[in-house]
Amino acid sequence: MRWVLAFLLAVLGASAAAQDALPPAPYAYKQLDDPVLEAEATALMETLRCLRCQSQSINDSDAPMAGDMRHQVRSRILAGEEPKEVRAWLIERYGDYVSYQPEVSSTTWPLFAVPIALVLIVLLVLLRRLGLRRKTGDS
Repeated sequence: MRWVLAFLLAVLGASAAAQDALPPAPYAYKQLDDPVLEAEATALMETLRCLRCQSQSINDSDAPMAGDMRHQVRSRILAGEEPKEVRAWLIERYGDYVSYQPEVSSTTWPLFAVPIALVLIVLLVLLRRLGLRRKTGDS
């Protein structure tokens, strides 16, 4: 049983290490020749989150996954896609979390509505308390 477990761990460890050992995608670290297209790609990459680091944009991250995402952005822009189309494709593929600029949708509306509701509740409570203090202070 121990041999089987050791074998499985070795196989799984080797496959995980092999993923990081693959060479980077062509446009992971190479800029596009057209400065206008590269500027569009860079602007878009600044607004996309690295799913591995989570605190960096894919433009700033050195993670292999961010390199793959940079390659996808540059390749698609080079192929003639608009940045909005590339963003939509990445969001469809990786989910809303990949974007630093989330759009209001059926899944993200609570993220926008809850803070507004909390501020309104706090304001109502404060106004009510201040109103009660004024009434008791006038008597």
